[in-house]
Order: sequence, then structure tokens, then C-alpha cells
Amino acid sequence: MTQVLTAIGGIGLFLLGMLILTDGLKSLTSRVLRKVLATYTQSPLSGAVTGAGMTALIQSSSATTVTTVGMVGAGLLTFQQALGIIFGANIGTTATGWIVALLGFKMELGAIVMPGIMIGVLLRMFATGRWRHIGWVIAGFSLILFGIDTLQAGMAGVDQYVTPASFPDDTYFGRFKLVLIGMVIVGITQSSSAGIATAMVALGTGAINLPQAAALVIGMDVGTTFTAALATFGGSVAMRRTGFAHVIYNVMTACVAFLMLGPFALVVDWWFAGAEIPVQDGTGSVQMMLVAFHTFFNGLGVVLILPFTKSFAHFIMRLFPEKTASLTDELDPELLQSVPAALAATHSVLCRLFAAFADALDDRLTGRMKQPAAGHEIARLTVALNALHDFVQQIPVGKGAEDDVTITLVDDLHILDHLSRLAYRMNEDEKIHTLLKAGEQLPFRDRFLDGLRQAKIDSITGEDEHCFHQLYRDMKHWRVEGRRETISLIATTPDKAPDLIAKLDAQRWVLRVTYHLWRITHHMHKVSPSS
Repeated sequence: MTQVLTAIGGIGLFLLGMLILTDGLKSLTSRVLRKVLATYTQSPLSGAVTGAGMTALIQSSSATTVTTVGMVGAGLLTFQQALGIIFGANIGTTATGWIVALLGFKMELGAIVMPGIMIGVLLRMFATGRWRHIGWVIAGFSLILFGIDTLQAGMAGVDQYVTPASFPDDTYFGRFKLVLIGMVIVGITQSSSAGIATAMVALGTGAINLPQAAALVIGMDVGTTFTAALATFGGSVAMRRTGFAHVIYNVMTACVAFLMLGPFALVVDWWFAGAEIPVQDGTGSVQMMLVAFHTFFNGLGVVLILPFTKSFAHFIMRLFPEKTASLTDELDPELLQSVPAALAATHSVLCRLFAAFADALDDRLTGRMKQPAAGHEIARLTVALNALHDFVQQIPVGKGAEDDVTITLVDDLHILDHLSRLAYRMNEDEKIHTLLKAGEQLPFRDRFLDGLRQAKIDSITGEDEHCFHQLYRDMKHWRVEGRRETISLIATTPDKAPDLIAKLDAQRWVLRVTYHLWRITHHMHKVSPSS
């Protein structure tokens, strides 16, 4: 009983270490993760390489996947590029197995890593900046190795009670049962790394043999997709496509790996030439063979699927067709798990909202949109603004966030504020009516409309910001001169005073709207991924 509890505690320590390590690595790489994914995914192959590298670095395929989903929604990646990242993430997840095999079994690190836990915690508590995150990485990595050591201690002697004969026979049906068992194990632990580590320890103690361990690992690879599949329910189309593409691809890879179990067993027998497979030989050789098999079938899956990425993408898109897009359909709550993904979705919705505001403003000032249609459109935009504001407030940016994350969030809030003020201005019917009567005689009218139409065509650039800034300065100077003339006319022609006062209000309206457009384009250019 004591050994069982020790083994359970070892799994718990391993899981805790993985959580802490992933948290620390994500904090260290959050600034570059989104940029790297956008820059080095120009093809499915480069996406697979990037996905594998980033997943191995941050030790979390879910972090890579969620960030990728956010970037697809933001239009920064195509769905085919996202597929490349997902394929590569499967290879990246095998890095943990290699770390465990090379360090956890080949070296006695149980007592050695204890000071590492203390050092990591102290850095987390008292250090500042990046050193806080580095401390968390040290503590997490040390806990992983200590958890492996504890798990090995708990599993010692278990071969007296559990042997390979305790598991299904080494037949096709028996292997299928083991695949299902592997899926259940990961479904319970919610960590393929912990499940694979447990299989490696069981293999080392002789509780299972190598082919049985390989079948378990195949099931664990499929089991990792459960969380992603559940997270897609109620989510956006991009989330569902990406999540279920992950599920379908992993099932296909598992089928290939299952067919390889027979040849793999023959290779194992040939390697050991009929001799008994060694256990606890101090070299971790059998564990390394298991990890090599895990890496091989994931790599083979990527090699087989890459030439058919386009066809696979079309198949997934047919399964999950695009619904009629709303202004805020990208604001999936699941994206809040990753700050970069949430910020990417926010930027995408802000761009869409600005284009909608620009369309409505253009239609209002040219007379193409009148009441009550204008009121309905502004109400729709206001609802979308409120939804985006609620989403932004939930983005988990704490006091320890990186400077660029905080700056981006502040810029987003500025844009939201100016869009809200713009919505208010667009409901001032009397002033808009006065401007419509002025028509083409309104100073700067053409410059204003040209700038508005240009800004909504593509992503906001420095030229758009400069255009509205210069227009605002020119309008401000013009209004000072025009105001003097208008007031003089009011004094000399009192009968025209109501119309002239309305003209002054309309001039002020145009100036304020131009100011909002300048500030919106300024902050949007700052948070643009291309900036």
C-alpha cells in the first residue's frame, strides 16, 4: 500500500513539475511565440518545424495550439499554415520523453535536484523580471526529475504483483485494448507526458514489456486530443476546425503506429537476439527504445501528411463550414487561456470593427444611409464594442506581465474608447444633416472620405495615421479661421444665426471625428503585428 501511495505521489509531483515548468517557459517566451509562429510558417513544412521547436521549448502543445487558433482567427495565419504547426507540435511533445529517458533513468538525480527546487522557489519569490520566470523553470524541471525518482521508488517491487501477463495478450485485439487503456490513462491524468513517464517506469520495473508499453503510448497520443476536442464545443469555427483537425490527425497517426507494432516487436526481438530484455540496467536503454518509437511514428505521421496538407485542410473545412461571420465571432473564451492568442483575436476584431465604422461613417456622410437604418447599424456596432470590451477585461494580464503585453493592452483600450466616442458622434443626426446640406462645399470633404476609404482596405499603416494627423491639424487651423468668419456673420445677419450656429456645431463635429480617427489609426498601427 505504501508503494502505491508513493507511486501516486510521484505522478503528482511530475504533473506539478510540468505545470510549473510550462508556466515558466510560457512566461519567458510569450513575447516571441506569436512573432515566431507568424514569421516561420510560410509553408506547411516550415510550420511543422516551427511547431515542433516551439512545443519542445515551452513543453506545452496546448499553448502552441491555442496561440495558433488565435492567430488563425486574427488572419495572421492561414488554416493550412496552422495545420503545419499542429503536425509539428506532435513531434515537439516527444521532447519530454527524451528528457526523462536521458536524465530520469540514466542518472540518479532524486537527491541532487532537491536544491534546484529551493533555488527555483527563491528566485520566484524574490527575483524580478525574467529571473522570476527562470526560477519557475528551474523549480518545475527539478520537480519533474524528483517526481520520476519518487515514481520509480513507488514502483519498485511492483513486478511481484503486476507482470506483462496481467495485461491483455500480445495479439491485435490485445494491443487494441492496451491502446484504449493508454487513452483512459491520459484522460485521467490530463497529461500525456505523465502517462508516458508512468509507462516508462512500469517498463523499467518489468511490469509491462516493450510492445505493451508501445501500445499504451499510442493510446496516450490519441488521449491528448480529448481536452482540445472538449474545448471546441461552443467555440468559433476556427477553434473547432483546429481542435478536430488535431483529433483526426492523431487518430490517423495512431492507426499507422498500430500497424507498426508487429514490425516493432520483431525489431525488439532481433535487437536483443532472443535474450531477455534487460530491466533496471542503469542505462535506460529500453526506455530510450520506447521514446524512439514514439518519436518515429509521430515523425512518420508528419512525413506522410505534409504532401496532402491542402486536401486535409479542405476535408476539415467541409466538415466545419464557415457560418455567417459576426463582428465578434473570434472572441472565443478558450483563447483567454493564452494572452498572445487573446490579444491576436482582439486585434482582429478591432480591425473588423474599424472597417465597419468606416463603412457606416462613409455611408452617413454621403447620404447612402439614413435613419432608421443608421440607428440600427450604430446599435449593432455598439453591442459588438461592449462584447469586445468585456473580452478584453478578462484577458489575464497581471502585474508581472511583460512590458509589450501591457502596452498592447493599453493601446487596445485606447482604440475601444475612441470607437465608443465615434459611435456617439455618429448618432448626432442634426449635425450630420447640416454636413449633408453642405455637400461637396464642405472643406476637406474629399480628403476626409479618401482617407477613410483607404484606411479600411488593408491593415492600418503609418501612412494612414499620418493622413488623419495632418488632416486634423489642417482642419483645426481651418476651423479657427472659419469660426471667426461665422461669428462675424452671426453678428451682421441675426436672421441666419440658427443656421450659422448649426454650421459651427457641424464643423466641431467633423474636427472631433477626425481626431478620433487619427488616434484610432495611431494605436492600431502600434499594435499591428507588422509594426
